[in-house]
Amino acid sequence: MENIENTKELKPVLQLKNVSVSYNPGTFAVKKVSTDIYPNTITAIMGPSGCGKSTLLRAINRMHDLYSNIKTTGEIILKGKDILTMDSMEVRRLAGMVFQQPNPFPTMSIYENVLAGYKLNGIRLSKKEKDEIVEQSLKSVALWDEVKDVMSKRGSFLSGGQQQRLCIARALALKPEVLLMDEPTSALDPISTNKIEELLLGLKQNFTIIVVTHNMSQAARVSDNSMFMYLGELIEHGNTTQMFTKPKNKRTEEYLTGVFG
Repeated sequence: MENIENTKELKPVLQLKNVSVSYNPGTFAVKKVSTDIYPNTITAIMGPSGCGKSTLLRAINRMHDLYSNIKTTGEIILKGKDILTMDSMEVRRLAGMVFQQPNPFPTMSIYENVLAGYKLNGIRLSKKEKDEIVEQSLKSVALWDEVKDVMSKRGSFLSGGQQQRLCIARALALKPEVLLMDEPTSALDPISTNKIEELLLGLKQNFTIIVVTHNMSQAARVSDNSMFMYLGELIEHGNTTQMFTKPKNKRTEEYLTGVFG
């Protein structure tokens, strides 16, 4: 596991500076969160339901732009640029998102699903480029051998675990700087969950990953660093092993020991 204290000499890939998200004036789901995320690490965001963890993840992906009553303030610096001032489509290319429920586009084939981001961004590719991206992306999620002979079938043809890996491949096809995952295994069976967890450990060699999870055991298994959120505030962020064995904040300790959750 990567120790967050030993990454200070590295340049953060993502910086959150006083990030707040309000649904209505004066009603905050996220309150002035500030922290750094370092490259080639897995960061787990934990906390009880309604603590703001998914809201924070969606703010990084600019998903709140779709709702006029949601306002995000502060700075979210990705590779030196504040994403709140960037084109939202460009942000979603740089910060890929994978959701709780597998959501391959139902009318698209497996092949077309992998390339969907390029189509949405209006990026034209040659047939050779498309083939290479599809093969590389599916291999990166250990799905290529399972689907290479049925590429023209719809993504919904696949099992739940395969669909989720297809959605991860779709996000990775655009070569994002950060991969955001909102409880990516909560709808999956234990075998599929194990495959996704193994996949994440391999992907961090090339990507920076942030995972929202309600599963503390999963956070302990896969993450290098963890963030604990409570009532919209970031209570603690540090090395996962250290946080689980010797949390610095009493509320973190109470959450991890089951006093509340």
